[in-house]
Amino acid sequence: MATDPKQPETFELTKQARTKPYWFVGAHWGDDGDQSARFIDENIWINGYSEESSTFAQVNEIEPGDQIAIKSAHTQKNNLPFSSNGQTVSVMSVKAVGTVTKNHNDGRHIDVQWSHFETPKKWFLYTNRVTIWKVYPDSWVTEALIEFAFNNKNQDFELFRNDPRWEKNFSENHLDPEQTTPALEPYSHTSQSMETYSLETLQADGCFLSSDTLKAILNTLQHKKNLILQGPPGTGKSWLAKRLAWALSGRKESEEVRAVQFHPNLSYEDFVRGWRPSGNGQLELIDGPFLQLVQQAHQQPERAHIMVVEEINRGNPAQIFGELLTLLENSKRSPQDALELSYGEGESRMLYLPKNIYLIGTMNIADRSLALVDLALRRRFAFINLTPQFNTRWQQWLRSRHNFSDTLISQLQQRIESLNQLISDSPGLGEQYQIGHSYLTPCDPCIQGEAGWAWFREVIDYELYPLLEEYWFDQPQQARDQRSALLTDLPGSHR
Repeated sequence: MATDPKQPETFELTKQARTKPYWFVGAHWGDDGDQSARFIDENIWINGYSEESSTFAQVNEIEPGDQIAIKSAHTQKNNLPFSSNGQTVSVMSVKAVGTVTKNHNDGRHIDVQWSHFETPKKWFLYTNRVTIWKVYPDSWVTEALIEFAFNNKNQDFELFRNDPRWEKNFSENHLDPEQTTPALEPYSHTSQSMETYSLETLQADGCFLSSDTLKAILNTLQHKKNLILQGPPGTGKSWLAKRLAWALSGRKESEEVRAVQFHPNLSYEDFVRGWRPSGNGQLELIDGPFLQLVQQAHQQPERAHIMVVEEINRGNPAQIFGELLTLLENSKRSPQDALELSYGEGESRMLYLPKNIYLIGTMNIADRSLALVDLALRRRFAFINLTPQFNTRWQQWLRSRHNFSDTLISQLQQRIESLNQLISDSPGLGEQYQIGHSYLTPCDPCIQGEAGWAWFREVIDYELYPLLEEYWFDQPQQARDQRSALLTDLPGSHR
């Protein structure tokens, strides 16, 4: 019987082994670092989320007798065991494997009889960055991974790099023999060297949320697939959305991350697919940025592809997404749930979203001109509320990056928190109109030391006061009083 040359020989998993899941888990705890050595030494594994999240339910699924592995994911370009055409490759290091002996059913703690590797084993191309990866041996790819991790079988590099999912980037068949450098594909995510990015990098960039909070947000995104950051002005929604996308992708400024902004004139034809004039005077069917990203995700299933949508409630989401509104749902990411697009012919008309497509939206809930978000859209997204973060991380950032004195930091915090309390208590306003920390975090690194006082006065006069005038448009004296309160006894102020 002839076999598909791209398919491997049948793997030797037993019938029972084919029906049970295998678990690949992370062991990095944010600021506390890698816990692998501790877990192996104590024959345990502990979920790094200290507050309840969706990972708790996953941990409780793990049963005694299940096979489990400690892994970490990264990217690598040099010193590979195969030719990658000079491109970056996703890598997963397997540090230890074991058998679960007990689940404490608290969402965090399990006991494991570990067997560790002196040198972590490296697995290439088919990887996952989530903390808890549940893998079934339901395809040749997952069977190969399981055999590699638990049965010490070698990975067949040629088989993987010549598979349709990876061949465009890694197969030698796609190289022009006349060229000395690889031919770049339109959506090649490795066309240039990318700086790696993680939650730790995000905090170093100036995020004032705790490690546990960031882990929970990223984990929610990984499982829900669609997430909206909402909050008052200046809480860093756009800033955080782009960096969460980088953290999920694993690399900064990667081609797997695209950003658009919704506005009242944006349409389905702009965002998904529509007819557009071509250079020869005829109409041409053009894919919009979202459909381009979807096609890219289908071509590169080993990588996360993320669309960041700024001001998602400024457009008409039901009109802009069209039938894709149904396909966004995380439970409908399969060929069986494919729908017919409004434009296209034949196979190009049927579409489903792969599991490696993610959406991150931002929404300013203080904007009174915007209607409530469509309930159908709301059901498909997780919503994360961002609040002003005038906390110790913010204070330390001002000390270390801008050399602000404790007196200046204390004045910034006290005056803004007092104003925010008044805004929260004011009829017609409320917490969603508070002043966010972005207003009080300098972007210019040249603002140092005592220059911070003059900078604060400028923020009050040219950023906060116009905002307060808008808030109290029917009480102009209230806005003037609050500006005076912010400036009173401030060095260099005489109002």
